[in-house]
Amino acid sequence: MAKPNAPFLWVAVLTWLFLAGEALAAKHEFEITIEEAVVEVAPGLKYKVFAFNGQVPGPLIHVKEGDDLTVHVINNTSLAHTIHWHGVYQKNNWRNDGVPAITQEAIEPGESFTYHLKADKPGTLWYHCHVNVNEHVGVRGMWGPLIVDPKKPTRLEKKVTREAIMMLSSWESVYAEKFGEGGGPKDLADYFSINAHSFPLTQPIRLKEGDVLRVRFIGAGKEIHAMHSHGHDMLITHKDGLPLPKPYAVDTILIGPGERYDAIIMADNPGRFIFHDHVDPHVTNGGKYPGGAITIVEYEGVDRDDSWYVWKDKKYESDFFFGDSMEKGYGLFEQAVFKGEPLDARDRRRRR
Repeated sequence: MAKPNAPFLWVAVLTWLFLAGEALAAKHEFEITIEEAVVEVAPGLKYKVFAFNGQVPGPLIHVKEGDDLTVHVINNTSLAHTIHWHGVYQKNNWRNDGVPAITQEAIEPGESFTYHLKADKPGTLWYHCHVNVNEHVGVRGMWGPLIVDPKKPTRLEKKVTREAIMMLSSWESVYAEKFGEGGGPKDLADYFSINAHSFPLTQPIRLKEGDVLRVRFIGAGKEIHAMHSHGHDMLITHKDGLPLPKPYAVDTILIGPGERYDAIIMADNPGRFIFHDHVDPHVTNGGKYPGGAITIVEYEGVDRDDSWYVWKDKKYESDFFFGDSMEKGYGLFEQAVFKGEPLDARDRRRRR
């Protein structure tokens, strides 16, 4: 009897494993429109934005490592745009990287473009415009979260019970109503936000004792932020999507533009605790404290009815940190809490 050819068997096994992996990869097809809208960033500050599917931040895209994505982008605004898939490697796929004049022509008003990409990098990623990034990304809200679940999650990731995504950004009130301007090196940011809202228009993070909370920080704007959690340390487990070989504990984490950090918080200290940016001007609205990038951790069972408590009458929006959407599985998920007010034709004509 002839002996099996070992090299041939190995090639056959590896080929089978590769094909099996390709067969298991899900295929997603999404449509994203770019709209002109107005969002309320802070009390008294309404801001004109370019909004993915009419919202800022843009809709959550949640997929698995290795999935194939087809994204049809329709530009319904008066300026050109693209989408860059920040963190995706785009191996043998550079024409889908979303950089105008380098990988594609910009998507002109009324035009569309279809991106094809593979979710080849796991973790906390994001997507954003790459046209006039100083304005469109820096102060116009053109960004959203892209979360890619890894094929092999860490043991600690498997213990997570709550998810919270924080997209950190800033705004320049002088340009709130002026498309085509802002975000330059001489322009001053005077409002700061978590998920495009400044305190007190942010929302609480509600936990119960024993929860394992993962916070995914995304530096979506042009400022450096220093997020500080009262009452708890944070275990920094991932940087720019990838697991760290040696996670480390902090109570304040510095996040630069474009950076992402994953932090684990063990809910072991019931109470109410502020969670805020420790760059002091970033907790003001137009220079007035309190405001800006502030939220509050509220534990289940801890009273919220103190007469002096700033959020005792707060209307709770449970998907403000994308937690509800993350639990829905895989796909593109819109969040009603982030929808802006569409600009009508009269506004467009007056602006031109």
